[in-house]
This record gives sequence, C-alpha cells and structure tokens, in this order.
Amino acid sequence: MPIPPEVTGEEIDPDVRQELMSLPKGLAEDVARNLVMVAQLIDDEPEKAYEYSRIALRLASRVAAVREAAGFAAYATQKYSEALAEFRAARRMTGSVELWPVMADCERGLGRPERALAMAGEPEVQKLDKAGQVEMRLVAAGARRDMGQLDAAIVTLQSPELASSANHPWTARLRYAYADALLAAGREQEAREWFAKALEADKDGSTDASDRLAELDGVEFVDAFDDSDDEDVQEDAQGEETEGAEGTEDDSKS
Repeated sequence: MPIPPEVTGEEIDPDVRQELMSLPKGLAEDVARNLVMVAQLIDDEPEKAYEYSRIALRLASRVAAVREAAGFAAYATQKYSEALAEFRAARRMTGSVELWPVMADCERGLGRPERALAMAGEPEVQKLDKAGQVEMRLVAAGARRDMGQLDAAIVTLQSPELASSANHPWTARLRYAYADALLAAGREQEAREWFAKALEADKDGSTDASDRLAELDGVEFVDAFDDSDDEDVQEDAQGEETEGAEGTEDDSKS
C-alpha cells in the first residue's frame, strides 16, 4: 500500500524505534513508516490501519511492537481472535502485563465473558498500573453485563477511583460506564447524575455523555438538513408557483 512521502518513520514512538534498531536500517524504516500509518488511521479508518499492520507484520513479525500494533489494528476491526493471538505473542516477547485488559476484552468479543471475568481475578491484574486496573474493572463490568448480571456490573464499577474527585484520563469513561449500567438497571435519576459527572470530566469528548444527558432530559435534536424538510420546502414553493400561475391566468382573462 502507498505511504505518503511526508511519512518518514521518524514520527514513531522512541521506544518502538529502539526495538526496530534490531532490524537492518532500510527494513526498519519501512516497518516504522507502516506503523506510523497504523497509528494515524486506526481511529477513523481502522480497515486501512489493519492493512498497514499486516504489511508491518510480514516485514518484522519478531518485533513485539509490531505484534502489538497488529493486535490493536485487528481489535479495532473486531477481529478478536486474531487480536488475541497477536497480544499473546507480544506478551510472550516482553513479559509485560500491560495488554492484560485488552486481552480480556477480546475474550468478551469472542463471546466468552466468563473467561474475561476469570482474567480479572488473576495475579497479573495486581501488576497493572492504576490506569490498567481501571481498564480491567471496565472490562469485568462489561463481562457481567454480557452475562445479564446488571447489579454485579454496578458493584464492580464502584471503587475509590469512581468516588474520587480527581480527574484522570480514564475518569470520564469510568463514570460513563457506571451511568450506563445504572440506566440499564432502571435507576434513571442516579444515571443522570453520573452522566453529568462523566461530562464534567470529559475534556476531549471521548464519550457521548452530553447526548445521553439530553436524551434523559427529553431533548430531541432535529437535523437542519433533514430530507423531509427539504421536501416540504419544495412543495410549498411549487404551491406558490401554481398559485402565481393561476393568478396570472385569471388576470389575462380579465
């Protein structure tokens, strides 16, 4: 696949660049450029990101960062079995537990929430940093919901991190998940309060908390460019033209 000439590979994370130094210089540059494309496209064009990740994987499958990037690209396109395999490979290479939560979420994606819950109880979770532990809590709550255990999902999300007034990168998502679980359980007023708290913490718009709040408040959004409105305008215009033509005809008769 073509790569824009302005993408040099130098944009890559320094740690990843360090890993690529084990490859011949030309090969390392090719891999780096493909990984840059993965990073640039994964949010908005995940299918294209996946294609670039496969190229990087063919070029350097023994590099952990490449396996991890391939895993995230597969995950973004809901290829959960493939993503899980790549994450496991990366973990074997590095020995890191960092990917544990997303591996558990792959199990959910594969329809195995009980495996995700089992992973939430493994010793690896204690080795995660705070962000990783919060992510694991979110996955475990999602698994509970997958199994129809709404009350258990709510309890799973109740934590010091949820109660904290401090704002972290994961705060909005944690509050949002809690609000969503409350709403699913029919606890609408509490849900509204937590959607508001999620919105307060959501500085970069990572959730649709504002839309959920509006829905709960009964606010309906009307598309200013709705096709039906256009049709009404056209019909009105045609009616006016018809009336104008009839008026002209009558005038001529008189």
